[in-house]
Amino acid sequence: MNQHNSLEHAVDPSDLRARRVSRIGMIAATYAALTLVALLFLGSLAWGPVQFRISEAVCVLALFTADAIPGLALGCALANLANIVLSGTGMLGMLDVVFGTLATALGAWFTWRNRRRPALALMGPVIANALIVPAYLPLMLQGIGFYTIPFTNIAIDGAYPAMYLFGLVTTALGEAVVMYALGLPLARALGKTSLPRQLDAAEKNQG
Repeated sequence: MNQHNSLEHAVDPSDLRARRVSRIGMIAATYAALTLVALLFLGSLAWGPVQFRISEAVCVLALFTADAIPGLALGCALANLANIVLSGTGMLGMLDVVFGTLATALGAWFTWRNRRRPALALMGPVIANALIVPAYLPLMLQGIGFYTIPFTNIAIDGAYPAMYLFGLVTTALGEAVVMYALGLPLARALGKTSLPRQLDAAEKNQG
C-alpha cells in the first residue's frame, strides 16, 4: 500500500520540466509586455541615458524563484529586439539585446542569491545595469544621431568617458527608483499571497 501511494504521488520529471518552462515563459512574457508598454508610452525614458524602465520592477520575482533568471533574461532580449524596430536603432540595437540582457541576467542572479535579504537583493539590478548599460549606450545613441545629453546642450560626440559616468549615475538612480519604489512594494504584496509557497514547493521538486 505504501509503495502504491509513493508511486501514485511520484512526480513525473517531464511534467516538472514542462512546468518550469511554463514559469520561465510567463515571466519572460510579463517582462517583455511591460517593457513594450514603457517603450510605447515613455519613449527614450525607457531605454535612453535617463531611463525609468518600469518593467524592471518584476525583477523582484527573482526573490521567489531561480526560474526568474532565465525568464527575465529572455523577456529582456525579446523586448530589446522589438525596440530595434520601435526606436530605429538598426543593428546597433543588438548591443542592447546582448549586453542589456546580460545586465538583466546578472542582476536577477544577484537578487536570487541574496533573496533572504530583499533590500540588499534588489541592489543587483541597480548595480548590473548601472555598470553595463552606460558602456554601450553612447555608441547606440550616436548611431541614431542622438548626440546630446537629454535636457542639456552637452554633446556626447567624442566624450565617451563623460557620457559613461553620466549614464552610470542616471541609470543607477532610475533603476533604484523603479526597484525600491515599485519593486519592493510589489515583492511585499506577492509575499502575502500563496505564490512564495507554490514556488518554494516547485523548487524543492526540481531539486
